[in-house]
Amino acid sequence: MADPSSYRPKPGQIPDSPGVYKFRDEHRRVIYVGKAKNLRQRLANYFQDLAGLHPRTRTMVTTAASVEWTVVSTEVEALQLEYSWIKEYDPRFNVKYRDDKSYPYLAVTLNEEFPRVQVMRGAKKKGVRYFGPYGHAWAIRETVDLMLRVFPVRTCSAGVFKNAARTGRPCLLGYIGKCSAPCVGRVTPEEHRELADDFCDFMAGRTGAYIRRLEKDMTAAAEEMEYERAARLRDDAEALKRAMEKSAVVLADATDADLIAVAEDELEAAVQIFHVRGGRVRGQRGWVTDKVENVDTSGLVEHALQQLYGEEAGDAVPKEVLVPALPEDPDAVSQWLAERRGSQVSLRIPQRGDKKDLMATVQRNAQQALGLHKTKRASDLTTRSRALEEISEALGLDTAPLRIECFDISHLQGDDVVASMVVFEDGLARKGEYRRFQIKTFEGQDDVRSMHEVIGRRFRRYLHEKEHTGEWEENPAQTPEQTSQTPGQTSGPTPTATATAPVPTGPAPTGPAPDSAAEPREDDGRPKRFAYPPQLLVVDGGQPQVAAAKRALDELGIDDIAVCGLAKRLEEVWLPDDDDPVVLPRSSEGLYLLQRIRDEAHRFAITYQRAKRAKRVRSSPLDDVTGLGDTRKQALIKHFGSVKKLRQATIDEICEVPGIGRRTAESVAVALASTTPAAPAVNTATGEIIEEDDGGSTT
Repeated sequence: MADPSSYRPKPGQIPDSPGVYKFRDEHRRVIYVGKAKNLRQRLANYFQDLAGLHPRTRTMVTTAASVEWTVVSTEVEALQLEYSWIKEYDPRFNVKYRDDKSYPYLAVTLNEEFPRVQVMRGAKKKGVRYFGPYGHAWAIRETVDLMLRVFPVRTCSAGVFKNAARTGRPCLLGYIGKCSAPCVGRVTPEEHRELADDFCDFMAGRTGAYIRRLEKDMTAAAEEMEYERAARLRDDAEALKRAMEKSAVVLADATDADLIAVAEDELEAAVQIFHVRGGRVRGQRGWVTDKVENVDTSGLVEHALQQLYGEEAGDAVPKEVLVPALPEDPDAVSQWLAERRGSQVSLRIPQRGDKKDLMATVQRNAQQALGLHKTKRASDLTTRSRALEEISEALGLDTAPLRIECFDISHLQGDDVVASMVVFEDGLARKGEYRRFQIKTFEGQDDVRSMHEVIGRRFRRYLHEKEHTGEWEENPAQTPEQTSQTPGQTSGPTPTATATAPVPTGPAPTGPAPDSAAEPREDDGRPKRFAYPPQLLVVDGGQPQVAAAKRALDELGIDDIAVCGLAKRLEEVWLPDDDDPVVLPRSSEGLYLLQRIRDEAHRFAITYQRAKRAKRVRSSPLDDVTGLGDTRKQALIKHFGSVKKLRQATIDEICEVPGIGRRTAESVAVALASTTPAAPAVNTATGEIIEEDDGGSTT
């Protein structure tokens, strides 16, 4: 590992002008390429204290052995040079998008004497008109099959075309009217090229004129009693309409635009692009990339624009590009796009209307693409096995951890503190064994103390289950409280372990059980909910949380369960009693599995915490009145308008509400008198006092 100070340039050597820089490793391989408005300021960011750098950046600068730069005159030149170098050197620490698949295009070879319509993949060729990309090749073939009725352009290969010309016999499409058969001279090269141009115009969105012309010719043929020709023209018009329906109108103003959306997490990002031409979605494509550099959404957008338009020119670059976040220097990127197109290009974030709605659709597709990518990766047995082996090797375990439990703490500024436990077996989630906890032994914000309590409660219940099933021999001289202690534990009453309800007699549960106290059921052959210990216990956090979890296990005398923590910000794995974390390779399947388990625990915890907070916010002092149901509560609120006005009412006034007797009225008055109304809230924007009605609404 290199020391960045060993190759750091002197401050006076670095110019303060725009430019592009390269980091090289000890073998002179380029490992990172970047651009900057001010090279001196940008490069200074890489040579600060390593502890203050993002872990990905820290890995890059410690891998590098030298840095060099090239000064350019404008920021647009820097953007162009950066793209060229990334393409040339393929640096390992730059974001590189990889296609989910090779996307097919509908291509018209206008560079040939007799243009051909075909499906094309790969690099684009000069003189070929492209439409798409399409999600599937069969979608192109369906569209072409419909349009050949009206535009019978050649679709055969060069070999078939030459053979037909040699024999003087056209192919089957020529016989059935779906090819104008230029191979045998039925049309001249000029007439066939005119058909190809019309085909391209229709695909480019100029559709109305052709359909109106066909309908006009159909009417004229019918008036002249040429009914067969009229029927054929009618079918041709219907075929074109069906071809148009395959790409629905999404923007009413015939907009030409590309919409780009990004879905990301700490390790990966998915990019989705919708190509809209003439107001219709003509194609869609997407990429998934590893976030090998410290880059935010705007940086991902800039990389996506380089990937999309780096090799494009002319109409392939649309008039408008809609993005979720603007690049760091939007003016330079817009100018670069305009140079590639040859005219002005608008780069912006949609704010309202149909374009914003369509952007939301593209964003949903990006989220689904990222989720599908992760699902495919998680569902592969070989990948899961490799992930468990990597975790076992990194943590020094004797065997692969087939059962992993992960714990997370969630709260809102110290209120509604809850915890979650998620279970993964063989790398897959076991949602029926998820558990959630309320923190009971103290109030306030203390994640370390909360983690200690939750781990202790979970494993006291595990010991209780072992005792109940006879796996753990009980000393008859001990009391039940002492039974769940070990010789290393301090004496005194043990807090009750309350983390789950009894196992039901019906089918296995599909969802998690709430935190509630319950005695274990008699053994009916089913495993109890806390009967199985994990081989690995993961906590969401760093050294303090790991130490708290290990201390809880030590107090219970449990020493055969491995413990680790995953710190979200740096994605580092912490082990008990170790001053330095275990850093797994960022491409490691083991790190990916740990991250997925940690994120699932966080999701489950925050869902429970939000539900508790919502329930608390919706609570009312009337909830404590015995015998007062929802119907009579609503009647009271409707009669007085709010709980505040109800609190000011006399017992006689409360009795005037239909269905409310004097005894109930007295109970309501006592309940409201015993509660203190909350202090009024203040709108920080206007300074207005917002009066709470204590019933969940504001007046």
